[in-house]
Amino acid sequence: MSFEFFVISLLNGLSYGLLLFMLSSGLTLIFSMMGVLNFAHASFYMLGAYLAYVVSNAIGFWAALIVAPLLVGALGAAFERYSLRRVHKFGHVPELLVTFGLSYLILEVVQLVWGRAAVPYGLPPFLQGPLFTLFDTQFPKSRAFIMLVAVVMLVSIWLVLTRTRIGLVIQAALTHPDMVEALGHNVPRVFMLVFGGGAALAGLAGVIGGNTYITEPAMALAVGPIIFVVVVVGGMGSLGGAFVASLLIGIMQTFAVAMDYSLLGLLRSAGVDAGPDTFGYPVLRLTISQVAPILPYLLLVLMLVFRPRGLMGKREG
Repeated sequence: MSFEFFVISLLNGLSYGLLLFMLSSGLTLIFSMMGVLNFAHASFYMLGAYLAYVVSNAIGFWAALIVAPLLVGALGAAFERYSLRRVHKFGHVPELLVTFGLSYLILEVVQLVWGRAAVPYGLPPFLQGPLFTLFDTQFPKSRAFIMLVAVVMLVSIWLVLTRTRIGLVIQAALTHPDMVEALGHNVPRVFMLVFGGGAALAGLAGVIGGNTYITEPAMALAVGPIIFVVVVVGGMGSLGGAFVASLLIGIMQTFAVAMDYSLLGLLRSAGVDAGPDTFGYPVLRLTISQVAPILPYLLLVLMLVFRPRGLMGKREG
């Protein structure tokens, strides 16, 4: 492995990992504050991308960066107020089912309005092209922008939760809702704002992820499973754990995709006689890049076996 390969793969892995964090942070906040595992979270990400496509065509990308997450957040808050809150008293299974149903509803609406094909949601001119060239390899401005927005978002969430009055009220409402209610705060409204804020974070990820990659109806399905892997590996409800797990999975997948080594080749280079008669020979011929998509799920299984609470998990459920 050359130094050039390591540096470029590390940068690409960090940008992908930070996008995963933007996606998983809202889901983590909702679970940590409300105990709700939102199956429609990836659909809010998709909706953010489509709304950004419409708004950016009308009034520009910078406006879309603000308007689209606010619209998605308002939709999330309305869903919590008029649907999720009504089933909350019946337990976790109805909550899962209603968010699961919402994900399909959003998918069908998106396909009815924008069709089944990808929409031409492209990068704005100032994000096109390379930011710099390193070892004859160009690093795109769009990936650097994702990294910048993700870091700013992480710092902002931390400041809001730990340094502001509303952050203290949100945290207190989780552990002592009766006391918070007695102090004059509307706890259901706090939870509505938390759910809406988590949805808005997913929408923000869609704004900058949709034009960097692709905006199509299948985009929610493509990232949905990996978001839950990040949340579980990091620790259910741990924002810091989600950040660490996002970077870990992003870097791991990026390096794996770029590596064209097979276990068979490694065995033969070590002097092991592995031929067609060797048990598991077809599996040994698979390259690391071919098995890269399953590596996060392998990590998930290992984490559930050896450390069920995740890297930094505190909440049991």
